[in-house]
Amino acid sequence: MKPDDPLLQILACPLDKGPLHLVAPDDALYNPRLHRRYPIVDGIPQLLPASGEQVSDDEHEELLKRMTP
Repeated sequence: MKPDDPLLQILACPLDKGPLHLVAPDDALYNPRLHRRYPIVDGIPQLLPASGEQVSDDEHEELLKRMTP
């Protein structure tokens, strides 16, 4: 997935329905409000609540630095 992909404008977190941010180079989507990361597998975002991963506070800070605006 690329930062200019129009799909990013409509994707939402399955838990709080808020926007997700692309994290490069991980190819993941991140919800900074809930500290949850969702993988992108073969170009397909995995947005089931169970596929999200809770991240630690330290990892959260690192992901904030790598988020695509």
